Amino acid sequence: MATKKVFQSMDGNQAAAHVSYAFTEVAGIYPITPSSPMAEYTDLWASQGRKNLFGMPVKVIEMQSEAGAAGTVHGSLQAGALTTTYTASQGLLLKLPNMYKIAGELLPGVIHVAARSIAVQALSIFGDHQDVMAARPTGFAIMSSGSVQETMDLGGVAHLAAIKSSIPFLHFFDGFRTSHEVNKVEVMDYEDLDRLLDRDAVRKFRKRALNSSNPVTRGSAQNDDVYMQAREIQDKFYQDVPDIVEEYMAEISKITGRNYAPFVYYGDEDAEDVIIAMGSVTEAVEETVDYLQKEGRKVGLLTVHLYRPLSAKHFFKSLPKSVKRIAVIERTKESGSIGEPLLLDVQSLFYGKENAPVIIGGRYGLSSKDTTPGQIKAVFDNLAGDQKTGFTIGINDDVNNTSLPYEEIDTQPESTTELLFFGFGSDGTVGASKNTIKIIGENTDLYGQAYSSYDSKKSGGVTRMHLRFGHTPIRSTYLVNTPHFVSCSKDSYLHTYDMIAGLRPGGTFLLNTVVPKDEVEELLPAKVKKQLAEKDAKLYIINAVKLAEEAGLGGMINTIMQSAFFALNEQIMPYAEAQKLMKKYAEKAYGRKGKEIVEKNYNAIDKGQEGLIEIPVKAEWADLTVEERKLDASLPEYVKNIAIPVNEIRGYDLPVSAFEDYADGTMENGSSAYEKRGIANYTPNWISDNCIQCNQCAFACPHAVIRPFLLTEEEMANAPEGLETLDAVGKGIKGLQYKIQISTLDCTGCGVCVEVCPGKKGVKALEMSPIQDEIAKGEVQNAEYLFNHVTYKDNLIEKTNAKNSQFAKPLFEFSGACAGCGETPYVKLVTQLFGERMQIANATGCSSIYGGSFPATPYTTNENGRGPAWANSLFEDNAEFGFGMLAANNTLRDQLQTIMAENKDDVSEELKALFDEWIQNREDGDKTLDIYNNLMPLLEDADDKVAEDIKDLSNYIVKQSNWIIGGDGWAYDIGYGGLDHVIASGENINILVLDTEVYSNTGGQSSKSSPTGSIAKFTASGKSGNKKDLAAIAMNYGNVYVAQVSHGASQQQVLKAFREAEEYNGPSLIIAYSPCIAHKIKGGLTNSQNQAKLATECGYWPTFRFDPRIAQKGENPFKIDSKDPNWDKYRDFLMNEARYAQLLDINPDHAEELYEANLYQAKRRYRMYKRYEAMDYSNETE
Repeated sequence: MATKKVFQSMDGNQAAAHVSYAFTEVAGIYPITPSSPMAEYTDLWASQGRKNLFGMPVKVIEMQSEAGAAGTVHGSLQAGALTTTYTASQGLLLKLPNMYKIAGELLPGVIHVAARSIAVQALSIFGDHQDVMAARPTGFAIMSSGSVQETMDLGGVAHLAAIKSSIPFLHFFDGFRTSHEVNKVEVMDYEDLDRLLDRDAVRKFRKRALNSSNPVTRGSAQNDDVYMQAREIQDKFYQDVPDIVEEYMAEISKITGRNYAPFVYYGDEDAEDVIIAMGSVTEAVEETVDYLQKEGRKVGLLTVHLYRPLSAKHFFKSLPKSVKRIAVIERTKESGSIGEPLLLDVQSLFYGKENAPVIIGGRYGLSSKDTTPGQIKAVFDNLAGDQKTGFTIGINDDVNNTSLPYEEIDTQPESTTELLFFGFGSDGTVGASKNTIKIIGENTDLYGQAYSSYDSKKSGGVTRMHLRFGHTPIRSTYLVNTPHFVSCSKDSYLHTYDMIAGLRPGGTFLLNTVVPKDEVEELLPAKVKKQLAEKDAKLYIINAVKLAEEAGLGGMINTIMQSAFFALNEQIMPYAEAQKLMKKYAEKAYGRKGKEIVEKNYNAIDKGQEGLIEIPVKAEWADLTVEERKLDASLPEYVKNIAIPVNEIRGYDLPVSAFEDYADGTMENGSSAYEKRGIANYTPNWISDNCIQCNQCAFACPHAVIRPFLLTEEEMANAPEGLETLDAVGKGIKGLQYKIQISTLDCTGCGVCVEVCPGKKGVKALEMSPIQDEIAKGEVQNAEYLFNHVTYKDNLIEKTNAKNSQFAKPLFEFSGACAGCGETPYVKLVTQLFGERMQIANATGCSSIYGGSFPATPYTTNENGRGPAWANSLFEDNAEFGFGMLAANNTLRDQLQTIMAENKDDVSEELKALFDEWIQNREDGDKTLDIYNNLMPLLEDADDKVAEDIKDLSNYIVKQSNWIIGGDGWAYDIGYGGLDHVIASGENINILVLDTEVYSNTGGQSSKSSPTGSIAKFTASGKSGNKKDLAAIAMNYGNVYVAQVSHGASQQQVLKAFREAEEYNGPSLIIAYSPCIAHKIKGGLTNSQNQAKLATECGYWPTFRFDPRIAQKGENPFKIDSKDPNWDKYRDFLMNEARYAQLLDINPDHAEELYEANLYQAKRRYRMYKRYEAMDYSNETE
């Protein structure tokens, strides 16, 4: 038995991966948040040669879907290998069919689940137990861990018990709250696990494996005569499971000194009021029990570790006999049931027993809703008082009246230090905070905890890091609300978030700002100054932006802010020691990225303390009057009542009644326009003298914040004073004034527009300027006028070239995508072309998160109230989902046509003419829109049956432009089967694949779109396989319009492809090259368009179009639009991206081989395309 205890700071995912790796021979994996890191760790360790208990690295197999991973697990188990998978949420649901089979065939597989919400009225990546509860009937044993340490301790029990019992196990812990919480834990030693492993059971399992040396048949079909008997015989295996689990938990208890059993009781030995729960809430309940016991209350907690099989023997063995009242609290919701699952189980256990306690139940914490000691105390108070059942905590349910009132209590030990960091998504705050925990946790006697909470933006949103340090293990599984220290990375947050409301007296506030120290008092809102004075707080500022730039880190201010934190908190660790450790960890974190990056971080570490400036907090600030904020009465009700509170991190306080009109998850279009986040440090400044009016900047802008406007004399007369314009140049627009306008407060500061601007004679018409300067110049007022009061004049021109397309209003604007995103320019363009009649089915992924994250949607409407109608179903079914929309449209339009055809002789001549015109042109979107505009006024006052019937179906008069949008993870992998079926249907539907060549949304895992040699998660040493050619597969059908496009290479080719695809009466597929933050491009996504251009120039991403209509003329439908590649630039392209460049450091022995394979595959594909282009179609007209 190992005696030396090893402590390490890690999150729950790493803890689960550590113990599971020991017992795993094969891992069938697929990425899904928040479980993906478990598979990533397994793949990384396997690539490094780490050995399991059987002396071998784990064989890791990434499949095309969760269902595929489950099938692989099933097959691997049948063939005799101990096999594991990792999943969450919808991923677990996709595994259910195989789980029944695995359990029914008595195979000892294990699934580790970072339990997560199920997509119901909306998707949520955060944690609860809805997914696990859906797996209850599968036959898997179900085991729960409530903390990072428990995950480490009990994760191995799932494997040990599965092997010994022949029953598969599902081991779960709370998604995000445990999976992503970093905590200092004791690491299980593989020697201890090896000692506990039942090798005889492993041998029996292997002997039972499917093999030709001992051939048997499994998976047969049974009939009504014997199926039931065969199901019942398996009960004997489940009867042994609780005792097996108890035995192994007892062994783990001996090793760790921590008490484990199927049910663990904590509290007064004579408790009368007991909460029963499982998952991370149990730690917060323990804190509350301690607090209430000090008040003399007899309370306790029964923690459920083994949920299935549910053992009455072990349950009653652990529960005090004195209990009179039980509250079962559950992190799940089962609509329509008389109670949630655990409540019904507990009530069943007491059924028929004399003197049974009162048993009530309630819900808490759905989607990681914060659950605090004050809320838990309310549960105990309810037990001792009204005993309301079916209650909820943590919300104000003013509709169903289920919620329990509560007041917060402080259960923290006095020695605990709490910290709260407000960061900016992608500025490194999360990584720096986790690194801080590791530095302190692994180099001091302190325990540490770090947990992050996010908004819905892909990057550029607000990120809050909640850190705690203390002398005892930290059990506070809830957010930091009363910090000793608050750090803020963006001074624009001062006006949006109430960051220091909970700051403790004498606390410290650190603010990153570019504002000079003598202007800080003016910068601070009165409310902030008053709070600082009343709390006797200290205020420090630092210009981390400038310091990071000086250090060569660009916008990554995390290292500067981390160093400043240590300088201000020497009670935790002397700053000199912290500096050394920060550099040590920087070497570990960035070493594989090269010496230059490491040195830049060293430099930033040294600058952290140097840049700190203390700002005196004036006592008179406490007397300031804070005026109550008044919202503009003209704001839409949805924006006022929901969007603004949620965006200001006040959504936690919204009552249930706020959602009465949005119970189905509906969001109102156009709400992103009201956010005005002001997050950029620098925004573009238009230099009119250098502008050639090409509109390339607007075409490339990922967030639709830079737009060309054409102004009439009247609009110029009403414009803000000094508005700078040019005489408009171009056919159809002469006599108007031309203006490039930036929405300063919506800009993310990516700089893409500056990069693409050709300027005049090489001198650019755009330059990046400090946002304060642009605001001072009146650009906010200019943008408000132009964006909201000047008409879009695309009706004056044909949108047949890239320039003209940008005079149309983008009906996709101000999204939460990463600054410089390579996907969104395509989405924006398609809305400019067809948005007023678009219907979009969007696959889960980046495009669904930046396109549909509550509360603000970037999809908006034109002046007529028309715009894209958007919906997301799931990840795997998007093609089928969009196909269903088309089917519904066609069905109801057929009904509409029948009404018109059968009644056209009974209506006026004017109506009859419109009916005939519609029937003849029903597939023409623009014409049906015109017909709609002419027809509806004629029907408005009519009350006859024909008119009423048509008005009932009026939404279907206009031919919808049906689009299916998603990323390569969907199109190439999990959703490929559906996509293939849809394009094979021959129906008129458009598909846009935003190809980043990785699973961008889940953190950059490899997909079948990933090219040879690329480094991604799940291919840590470089991908060995080839990229799937989705375009070639689609073209093989012959009747599918196919285009491969790259916005950086040719805006005109992109525009032409979109127009042709929509015009084509059949299926179309556009594959769009989309540079991504996961590529780690040199210079960042500022260079996304340049990199897309280089991708095409070097042959990595040739552009082409395949139009089946041309074949009908006897001509070749395939045309390569890009020039012949300059292969000499190919290596330059690869080395511009860390996903390729790092290969030399990570896999030096095979790097050149993989680079050459990548180039070879690119050349092979191009030669194939050239052969396509040379094919003879002259006989196709026969």
